[in-house]
Amino acid sequence: MFVADSGAGRGEPPEHRDVPSRDFGQTVGMYPGALPTKGRLLLATPPLEDPNFDRTVIFMLEHHEDGAIGVVINRPSIEALDEPLDRWIDLQSAPSSIFAGGPVEEQALLALAATKQPLHDDAGHLAPITDNIASADLTADPAIVAAEVSTVRVFRGYAGWGPGQLENEIDAGAWLVLDARTDDVFSDDPDELWRSVLRRQPGRLAWLASAPDDLSMN
Repeated sequence: MFVADSGAGRGEPPEHRDVPSRDFGQTVGMYPGALPTKGRLLLATPPLEDPNFDRTVIFMLEHHEDGAIGVVINRPSIEALDEPLDRWIDLQSAPSSIFAGGPVEEQALLALAATKQPLHDDAGHLAPITDNIASADLTADPAIVAAEVSTVRVFRGYAGWGPGQLENEIDAGAWLVLDARTDDVFSDDPDELWRSVLRRQPGRLAWLASAPDDLSMN
């Protein structure tokens, strides 16, 4: 993962949230909690009291025995890229603002790119996460990167978990682990992404897409 950091130190991962287990019936596409989630989506299950993660969709960048990191992909901000990173504006997907990637290292910027061809090896300025989604080095010349990618999205901060923390949260029912599509990560309608990802799931899991923001009204 390539990060453009303004000098802030590493933040602490979010605290574990004790969320009761839930039965959603058919849950095809979910991982058992102990397996890695890299390259997949985490969808927060309602209700979550932590405002950092309520109704969030997170694309997972890494998940191993030392912990996990991902970026929230459905929270655009009103912040635009400033110099010298404004050179990347032409490659940004709409909405072309910086997304709030999570509460860890909120001064750090990182970028994801949709590659034109599957990328299996680290190319220096691009490092594959899945076949056609890579992290992009914001210190590279965007003109060079443009030849290999179709679009880029920039995030401020990320979500982080310590060893075993994410597995515990998944087992407790705090997250759904679902397959990701490239157009999820670069969606032009991020405000609707949580519901749209749920709607395409099989069985009773799709019912969550219709859950009201205030569950007491259901």
